[in-house]
Amino acid sequence: MAAHPSTSGSADGESAGRPDGGSPGRPDGRRPRTLFRFRFRAAAVFVLSGALLALALRPGAAGATEEPVGPGRAGFDERVLFRADQDPGYACYRIPAIVTTTHGTLLAFAEGRKDNCGDATDIDLVLKRSTDGGRSWGALQIVDPGRGDTHGNPAPVVDRRTGRIVLATTYNEGREDAGNCDVPCDRTPHLQYSDDDGVSWSWPRDITEEIRPPGWNSWYATGPGHGVQLGHGPHEGRLVIGLNAESHDGTRTSANHAALALSDDGGAHWRLGAVDTYPVAADRTYRQKPSELTLAERSDGAVYAGGREQDGTELGNRDDAVSGDGGESFDAPFRPLPDLYSPMVQGAVLPLPSGRWLFSAPADPDRRRTMTVRSSYDEGHTWESAERGRRVTADWSGYSDMAVIGQDTTGLLYEAGKADARQEIRFARFTEEWLGPRRGPDPTTPDRAPGGTGAYVLGGARPVGGRFGGGLGFDGTDSAVRLPFRTALPLGTRDFTAALWFRYRAAAVKGEQPLLWMGGVGGAPQVALRGEPGTGRVTGQVTALAPGPGPSRTATVRSADGYGDGRWHHVALRRSGGRLTLTVDGASASVPDVPGSVSRNSTFGVHLGQRPDARAFLTGDLEEVRVYGRALTDAELAAVRTHNTPVTRRDAVLWLPLDRIDEPRKGRGELRDQPPPARR
Repeated sequence: MAAHPSTSGSADGESAGRPDGGSPGRPDGRRPRTLFRFRFRAAAVFVLSGALLALALRPGAAGATEEPVGPGRAGFDERVLFRADQDPGYACYRIPAIVTTTHGTLLAFAEGRKDNCGDATDIDLVLKRSTDGGRSWGALQIVDPGRGDTHGNPAPVVDRRTGRIVLATTYNEGREDAGNCDVPCDRTPHLQYSDDDGVSWSWPRDITEEIRPPGWNSWYATGPGHGVQLGHGPHEGRLVIGLNAESHDGTRTSANHAALALSDDGGAHWRLGAVDTYPVAADRTYRQKPSELTLAERSDGAVYAGGREQDGTELGNRDDAVSGDGGESFDAPFRPLPDLYSPMVQGAVLPLPSGRWLFSAPADPDRRRTMTVRSSYDEGHTWESAERGRRVTADWSGYSDMAVIGQDTTGLLYEAGKADARQEIRFARFTEEWLGPRRGPDPTTPDRAPGGTGAYVLGGARPVGGRFGGGLGFDGTDSAVRLPFRTALPLGTRDFTAALWFRYRAAAVKGEQPLLWMGGVGGAPQVALRGEPGTGRVTGQVTALAPGPGPSRTATVRSADGYGDGRWHHVALRRSGGRLTLTVDGASASVPDVPGSVSRNSTFGVHLGQRPDARAFLTGDLEEVRVYGRALTDAELAAVRTHNTPVTRRDAVLWLPLDRIDEPRKGRGELRDQPPPARR
């Protein structure tokens, strides 16, 4: 289930809810509560038999599901597994989770949303099984009927000692419309299990007293996505699932919580383990909100927890934490991952038998699209950047989960669609060969700013003659320059100057021409310089977030000419004294600035010649790209333009002359996507 809307939201309207209206069936007009709110007795375990499951099948759901999607690729195939017109009876299917049982059976879970695609409608927890590694699938089963309420957030985990599949879910009262959950939202965790490889399931039981403290009263969610069983160390055999919650003080949401739930007896009893809490300030801001945790075990038995970051003031849409004591506590608070590009969405992590780890999530930092599988070769300490990942689809895409199918095959269950990420849930099988081998380091170009370690030269950007020495040429297809993240790069609320030389020929290019991009994209905080051949302008843009929870605001300043004549031109964007000034070849235009931070909340990257979402590339040349952490004076800027004067090096945030490309030396370590001090 998508993140709770009390302090968050998403561009495609995904948030969870409960009812505030009535319906027939009770004297007060409310829907009847579900029948499953009772506890197990030691001597009585109720099981949904195979016969009952057959009765529970939706109309038209009988038979195997085998609908391939698109052309086959070597080592890769996929099919639609859940879709409304394929399995009638539901408006849509969302929130995938998948595990492989001890018998090798794949269990693919989803929320079957009956009345609409909202998070708080009447939702059944449904399942499909595959006994041949995902090549074919059985009919739809209802594992946990909502009966008017919301039963979702599947978090399955397999006990490999007994073969039992344990399934944690979360309930809230349903509603007939597509509205969100009231705040505070009363949500309760439940548990059921299967001892026959997912054919039948026990009745769900409420485990609120075990793993939901009374103060977690505003939002609560299990998973979604698979949990883990520890295979190393003193806690071998322990089951672990991820949780996130919110507290409410009677007037507002007061805290966010990320947590692990633990069971040492195969899922019979559960307790809270590690908890990381972030207070919400009176202005409704907070540092972080780790949610929708995906878990993996490292080779030393440590538990890795990767989270969706939702609207915290720290940078990034992803964060992670590690527990070195089997999930009892986190070694340190969650760390933000500013340049692990993803929109605000759930993602999944999976270790492969080879030791390679995978991360599945859309790679577009702004929108839910471009499902990509990225690799880690050091158990989640660092991750591949977006351009190194393996793209699954360019379509809209959302939540996902993964499972190991065999020694060299992985299964990916993910939301996707041509027009909307919620149209269907696809299942893809792929091999490690399809993922490709680990790539060596990219060439770099020097960064002369203090603390600069060089920037990656991507896609074959080539040396060209420049205005002051050499520059780099970009082909408009995939060539770019990207800086590895370091804490000095975000400009925050400071005044600044961004300056560079560029040239392109407007008659030979199509679409916008990105020159320099710092921050996110779309409505996220950012600083951008780009050419606009279509309008005959060069544009400078600042998008900023003021203190507090309000929306971002954008200021845009444009030149009087497009300068697309194939000659070198110098452009500078300055933020100073409440004004945003664009200067091209000494001619300036100015507009009122927007207050706030140009680097907050969202993903953060620095790109030359490329939009952060890789949807536009420069066909042209750049050189002497500089960003200063203050506004240069007119005289200083004129000296930079006419004589390439260094100004004061200590004020430089970045300084890329682009006058050479350094090929990686044999045995040279690759520049990491995350700063070394953050290694865990």
